[in-house]
Amino acid sequence: MKRLLNTLYVTSPNRYLSLDGENVVVLEKNEEVGRVPLHNLEMIVTFGYTGASPALMGACASRGIGLVFLNGNGRFLARVVGEVYGNVTLRKEQYRRSERHEESLLIAKNCIAGKVYNSRWILERAVRDHALRLDGEKIRGKSRILADALSNIRSCDSAATLLGLEGEAASVYFSVFDDLILQQKRDFVFSGRNRRPPTDEVNAMLSFSYTLLTSMCSSALETVGLDPYVGFFHRDRPGRKSLALDMVEELRAVMADRFVLTLINKKVVTKDGFCQKENGAVVMDDQLRKTFLAAWQKKKQEVITHPFLGEKMEWGMVPFAQAMLLARHLRGDLDEYPPFFWK
Repeated sequence: MKRLLNTLYVTSPNRYLSLDGENVVVLEKNEEVGRVPLHNLEMIVTFGYTGASPALMGACASRGIGLVFLNGNGRFLARVVGEVYGNVTLRKEQYRRSERHEESLLIAKNCIAGKVYNSRWILERAVRDHALRLDGEKIRGKSRILADALSNIRSCDSAATLLGLEGEAASVYFSVFDDLILQQKRDFVFSGRNRRPPTDEVNAMLSFSYTLLTSMCSSALETVGLDPYVGFFHRDRPGRKSLALDMVEELRAVMADRFVLTLINKKVVTKDGFCQKENGAVVMDDQLRKTFLAAWQKKKQEVITHPFLGEKMEWGMVPFAQAMLLARHLRGDLDEYPPFFWK
């Protein structure tokens, strides 16, 4: 159970929510494990299938408190609402911003700045931790290029220019990604990013982790009332969750790329768990996918301090914190959207 920005997150899947007077009560096996006054809350988010009492649903609806249900993996299930009060205004503002070039570009630039900053942090951290095993000068050279890209991103004045800068920065970052694979070098080789389908083991894991991260970001945006399909960097396309993909950009290096490198370097995964299909696609077998997902769930439970909020939270809560910060920016509570700059 975690309080974050007036939102109560109930992350244990076997807890039931009920109402006692003016309090939400969290129960586990009919035993009270937590109690929070309703008047302190704007939203309640619960992971799992145990549920909530009709009395609590009614109280939340009448007080304008959002009650959101996610499954144990964080996939959005439903939101209980009473009279429409805030989300329609928030979404209308999101739609307006997405159509205004300068305002849309400002948010997009911050998302991509977060991506490049965190990509650079991955390189710098690798050199610091493995100085004797890496070509430090080579990787620092790529880091300096990313530092220049950050400056150019902040000053660019068009979506087309930003798209080009993002692509160049990604190319620089991935040009030394293979160097960061320190174990099982013969079995895991990265020669460049490929997808649809991924044609090697590293890209197969990267693509799968990006899919998981996109699902987390989409659920987080739905939770705060934003439309995951209307983005600022990724433009509208039928069926594409553009805003979720915007958020993935700033988180992919620290949450997905680093995770995949850890699995390889700690030998959690081996080449034996992959197979190649007739079309050249490399995929994980069922057992490896279970191992991968178990490690992903464990990673999500690691506690960090959010660099902007200064609050301790699990990695799995980071997309929810970023979604709330974006909603606050759109409502006018923050001058700019603060991307996730990992330290």
